[in-house]
Amino acid sequence: MNLKSILLSIFTVLASAEFSWAEINFNRDIKPILSENCYFCHGPDQNKRKAKLRLDNFKDATTAHDGVSAIVPNDPDQSELIYRVFSDDPDEIMPPPDAKLNLTKAQKDTLKKWVKSGAKYEKHWAFINPEKPKPLTERHPIDGFVSKTLKQSQMGSSPQAGLETLIRRVSLDLTGLPPSPKRIKEFVTDNSPEAYDKLVDRLLNSQAYGEKMTWDWLDAARYADSNGYQGDSERTMWPWRDWVIKSFNENLSFDKFTIWQIAGDLLPDSTFEQKLATGFLRNHPINGEGGRINEENRVDYVMDMAETTGTVWLGLTFNCCRCHDHKFDPITQKEYYQMSAYFNQTPIDGGGRSGQQAPNLTVPTEEQIAEIDKTTKEIETISQEIKERQIQVLKEGPKLKDDQAWKILIPSKTNAKTQKLTIQKDQSILASGENPKNDTYTIRANTDIAEIGSLRLEALMDPSMTGGGLARSDSGNFVLTGFEVSITRGGSKEPKPLKFASSEATFEQGAHNISASYDGNSATGWAVHEGRTVDRDHEGVFRLKRKFQQARALPFNSSYVMTHLTSVITSAGSGYQ
Repeated sequence: MNLKSILLSIFTVLASAEFSWAEINFNRDIKPILSENCYFCHGPDQNKRKAKLRLDNFKDATTAHDGVSAIVPNDPDQSELIYRVFSDDPDEIMPPPDAKLNLTKAQKDTLKKWVKSGAKYEKHWAFINPEKPKPLTERHPIDGFVSKTLKQSQMGSSPQAGLETLIRRVSLDLTGLPPSPKRIKEFVTDNSPEAYDKLVDRLLNSQAYGEKMTWDWLDAARYADSNGYQGDSERTMWPWRDWVIKSFNENLSFDKFTIWQIAGDLLPDSTFEQKLATGFLRNHPINGEGGRINEENRVDYVMDMAETTGTVWLGLTFNCCRCHDHKFDPITQKEYYQMSAYFNQTPIDGGGRSGQQAPNLTVPTEEQIAEIDKTTKEIETISQEIKERQIQVLKEGPKLKDDQAWKILIPSKTNAKTQKLTIQKDQSILASGENPKNDTYTIRANTDIAEIGSLRLEALMDPSMTGGGLARSDSGNFVLTGFEVSITRGGSKEPKPLKFASSEATFEQGAHNISASYDGNSATGWAVHEGRTVDRDHEGVFRLKRKFQQARALPFNSSYVMTHLTSVITSAGSGYQ
């Protein structure tokens, strides 16, 4: 069932094929009489029931007690109910005089006629499935039912309305707004057989249609943009209202309209729209009184949710049965708390006075939603690329991008506090001799690179290291705890330190990031252990905060403070690789 067909369904219930003013209808004609005058003592509430007599269902009403039945179908003369309501004896008449209730002659006659016709009962109207009646005429179905009802009620029909009146009526009915002079002229001058259909379609497709249909729903859902107590402070509920308007205009199916508002957040992978729909349940008043207990508020809010849901979707009044079995609707007190138990699981704690009290939802604008969707897709694309890269790294091991701009620095002087440093043929530097826990290497080189933007440090495997790895530690691993670089300009004796902006490495061992090698903390550093004996070369790239430019060759100094570093080679590049 779609929202646009709700009105038609209502007409279907009221205008069923058997509908007739001449016939007695239990829900329309009898139940109001019994409910108002009899159910308080003879209704669903067993705690208030008198004489063990129950009149709200056929079985109990027709069961004999001491040989007497309140209702004997088709025989009002043998029905105690009819005898009592027509009695003049104050000791026998029903309702009793102290009830201060009096049936009119028309009501008594209606009851008698109902019993004579068989005393047919019906379920509560909300429990009866609507059935689409058969058309009574070849004209519009509604016209047939209206004509029949007018005839049975001995009422005449009004003259056919003029076109100006017709467009005004349908415009107010569907949009709540009168038609503009331009629209009136268009309709009046449209002589096509489809003129009225086109008018209705245009109104149904207008934004104002959803706004008009929303009025009744907002009333039923107790919508407000304020708390409803004391100072009545503001709260933001209008995004939910706008969602309701959108739902009517987009003809959202009624089952989704129902499920989303009651449990949209519980759906698998619930969407933002489904979560927003649950604002229906947060329309309850919020009590900001200073002396209120949080749990007292919370219970009130839970009851409000249960009672509003019962009224709106079940067509039942739930308020009475929170304290006792309902006297007029077929609900017990136990059933009330079974219903409220569902809402008793919500995360509302009853605390706070603000209308924005959690749980709440951040609602973006349409533009922000579009931007979020765009960014989300970009993130998904990048995440997929990262995933593919991770698979590649696990298979092949990561490699830094090869860059032809790199130029190996030729060491002119090397020094270590403890170990012996030897320059190899490939300009790498190999450590040997004593194997201390920590050592500091100082390397000096001249370079003719005019512009330096990055430095690359390579750690190379060597047969003289543990397991042919990178160092003489037990695992063949090293820790670079300090890396400093300075350049002495031509004509200057004071070296100029270079500052790093960022860095990257082929691998970083846990928290031993490469950036820790130049953070000024000797307790941290870069390491490359991958959970196994070191079995490959590694390298790190250090990007300068500013490119260093020099027109002539200049001395280049670097200093390393490290644990068990082995063969290294340093190169410099002109760009920020």
